[in-house]
Amino acid sequence: MDRGHFLTLSAATGFITMTTLQNKSPQKMPVLFVGHGSPMNALANTNFTKHLTALGESIPRPKKILMISAHWMTKGVQLQSQATPKTIYDFYGFPEPLYQIKYPAPGDISLAETVTKDLHTYQAELDHEWGFDHGTWSVLHHMYPKADIPVVQLSLNQNFMNLRDHYKMAAELKKLRDNGILIIGSGNIVHNLRQITRETNAPTMDWAKDFDELIKTAIINNDQKQFLAEDATIHSLWKMAHPSIEHYLPLLYILGAADFNEKIMFPYDAFENGSLAMRSVLIGA
Repeated sequence: MDRGHFLTLSAATGFITMTTLQNKSPQKMPVLFVGHGSPMNALANTNFTKHLTALGESIPRPKKILMISAHWMTKGVQLQSQATPKTIYDFYGFPEPLYQIKYPAPGDISLAETVTKDLHTYQAELDHEWGFDHGTWSVLHHMYPKADIPVVQLSLNQNFMNLRDHYKMAAELKKLRDNGILIIGSGNIVHNLRQITRETNAPTMDWAKDFDELIKTAIINNDQKQFLAEDATIHSLWKMAHPSIEHYLPLLYILGAADFNEKIMFPYDAFENGSLAMRSVLIGA
């Protein structure tokens, strides 16, 4: 059996620990959620970006990647279907070097068509215009810098009325994992840009810690009532953590495509700018 090494970074100390991973099946892929934060992370060399590099080197190399980014919201379910997707700079006012980054990974029309068929009950359709937004390329730029793995983005359907709809649809993606396809969700477990501070290493706000810990515990315990926001007593905390929900939704696709009995790891658990949770979640490695 193949064995790999997984590097875990402590947010508090920056200390790197190494864990040996044993791949029970060379094709069965884990699922991964990454807190992507600012587009500037694409240019950074930090504990956060080092953990992305470690992930790319330690988990089994995927044949293809299905990416769910917080930055592609559509009316209905869309699958990116292009042979050579463009790099999208879906932001403004950043330093010029950020706009020079290209992520020229190939698309995969056959994968897009397969997922569209798998999601036929959700009326999934092919999209021929969307490229790689920064929720995708700022992460993959560190994980797979050679850009030599085919990537397809799956949109977030903004017509869904509740979180359970997204979670339920994600279960239809499980079978992809048996074919060497890595499913990655890219967002943030806490994302309230109105509450962030300018200092990257500012002290973390208590409410942000509380929400991040709530979701971590809910993931470990498969507490759907909590991670699907069905506990009305904490809705005020949800509103603080997510004034809009798009950065949380990619996590539900990872949880929905996983099985409860799979190993759960949290390779990174730091905050940036006082309230932006950068936690990553790896299941099934």
